[in-house]
Amino acid sequence: MKISKIFARLIFTVLILSPSSCFCEWKIESADLRRAIQNNTKPPEKLMPSHELPPRTNDDGVIRRVKLPEGVKAVAVTFDMCELDTTTTGCDMAVMNLLRERGIPATLFMGGKWMRTHSRRVKEIMTEGGLFEIGNHNWSHGNCALLSEEGLKAQILWTQAEYELLREESGVDDIPEVPTLFRLPYGRNNDRALRVIAGLGLRVIQWDVAAEAGDNSDIKRAKRNAKKVAAMTKPGSILLFHANLVPKGTVNLLREVVNILDGEGYEFVKVSELLTMGEAETVRDGYFSRPGDNHALDKKFGTDGTGRKARFTGKP
Repeated sequence: MKISKIFARLIFTVLILSPSSCFCEWKIESADLRRAIQNNTKPPEKLMPSHELPPRTNDDGVIRRVKLPEGVKAVAVTFDMCELDTTTTGCDMAVMNLLRERGIPATLFMGGKWMRTHSRRVKEIMTEGGLFEIGNHNWSHGNCALLSEEGLKAQILWTQAEYELLREESGVDDIPEVPTLFRLPYGRNNDRALRVIAGLGLRVIQWDVAAEAGDNSDIKRAKRNAKKVAAMTKPGSILLFHANLVPKGTVNLLREVVNILDGEGYEFVKVSELLTMGEAETVRDGYFSRPGDNHALDKKFGTDGTGRKARFTGKP
């Protein structure tokens, strides 16, 4: 009897202390869905962050991947979480729960307006700072090749300020004061944009593997697409996903991709860590899979990519 009690207590302790038992799933709510929250076109409460990054003396170009030492197998999974000025999108909590359950570090590029729409979720994510890092993805997905210099600065700084505000409200102080990484909406830029972004102290992070291809709600389709994604991935790759419920079924694709790469011995790291492990490989002009494949998007999402017909100037 005594041995049985000791054994039962041991099993109880193992279950309580194991990582899987410590995982508490974030409940998916109606407010997480696309367009569930009313659109707010007002400027942020703060227009300028209190903390400014030191300017980078030279821009690094557009970082697509990192060349790693021989034998090192590490990749970064990244997620865009954004919305236009004219609409709201969702927060894919199924994706976030999968990352947390599997303990997969990730870099989340958030638009400032999206952060305001899903402020409660952002503050929850900030409490998981050891697992996630947040990057800047412009205020309302402004196209960096089309925005004026003033408009581009406002898109970036408004986002830095929104992050700073939510960081303060979250009470978390062990994450960066403001983001240091930036992702180009639509993957678009020009030399002026690179100069402005570097002047604000940010590094431009793109991808070499655009993972999503349409709707992955069907599991069989997700499995087929995951094999294609894994085949494109190599050590030092940066993978692009979305976690704003655009497109659909991302969690199915992500699960299959992670399973394959994990089975192939890959380590998952945040972008900031990946950058310290090798040499960044860059281009001057961003793109999805091949140069120029994103230029057609210049005319699709409003005057400057924000969904608006009028220019975004950054003036309240």
